[in-house]
Amino acid sequence: MENGVLMLHILSPEKTLFKGKVSQVRLPGTKAPFTVLYNHAPLITSLEAGAVRWNSAEGNGELAVSGGFAEVKDNNVTLCVETL
Repeated sequence: MENGVLMLHILSPEKTLFKGKVSQVRLPGTKAPFTVLYNHAPLITSLEAGAVRWNSAEGNGELAVSGGFAEVKDNNVTLCVETL
């Protein structure tokens, strides 16, 4: 993986909503919103309703979610979400 790049996968029960390289992703954590950057510590957390936002070379993206879970490990961010 390139330096400074995360691989983001956003999955719903129906399909893959997004898959691509990003520089950062902002998540609506259950306790508080937080940002995942390159080399973030591994974690698994729940998500509450809110917006998932990411920055990539192609531009910025945003997806409204009603909740879900996130796993961060080895510069891979995988979200299992329900969309609004």
